[in-house]
Amino acid sequence: MTSARAITAAVDAADWTALATELDTHGCALTPRLIDPAECRRIAGLYDDAARFRSTVDMARHRFGSGRYRYFTHDLPRPVAALRAALYPHLLTVARDWAARLGRPAPWPDSLDEWLARCHAAGQAKSAQILLRYEEGDWNALHRDLFGDLVFPLQVVIGLDEQGADYTGGEFLLVEQRPRAQSRGTSTVLKQGHGLVFTTRDRPVRSARGWSAGPVRHGVSVVRSGLRRSLGLVFHEAA
Repeated sequence: MTSARAITAAVDAADWTALATELDTHGCALTPRLIDPAECRRIAGLYDDAARFRSTVDMARHRFGSGRYRYFTHDLPRPVAALRAALYPHLLTVARDWAARLGRPAPWPDSLDEWLARCHAAGQAKSAQILLRYEEGDWNALHRDLFGDLVFPLQVVIGLDEQGADYTGGEFLLVEQRPRAQSRGTSTVLKQGHGLVFTTRDRPVRSARGWSAGPVRHGVSVVRSGLRRSLGLVFHEAA
């Protein structure tokens, strides 16, 4: 199992200035590899251990697409907890910058634990960390992961399988609604062990009057073959 120290070092080694610029330009940014293939397989293999999860969602049943995902309990596997803790300070810098541009409050404290405690106090007390599983023909409809009134504006998905070897298709999709214009779409191959940072709800975009909020939704294109699994890291809790 990869140590928390090694995960923190991998996250800290990323060029976060460049990633912030890419987020400004595209609304999403792919990190360097954060966990190795062996750790990816270990995390993906947790899917069959029902005791680690608080609930399972069949996407077809809820008309969310097709496939399944499971919400972890608060007793997160150590690598998952380490990734979330290491990523938060870097994402916080971007979140506060975006809030300033949009003239919004920035209620997120320096400590992830303190922020999660605020979520719990507001009635958002369920873990929102997700392990997703897509088989051939599965897909995920465009959506947002809000879960309540308290929202952290960025989240991360980490690829656990390798496109082209383990599956085909299954690109990560991001669609941005532009003011008085057609929507813009972005398609990204989710590399194994790499994280894709993207906006949870919206992001600042330049307009004639300064900055405005560009609404964004995300999803997954149809998996053409194989098995695609990913880890979703959300930085607020669910109601």
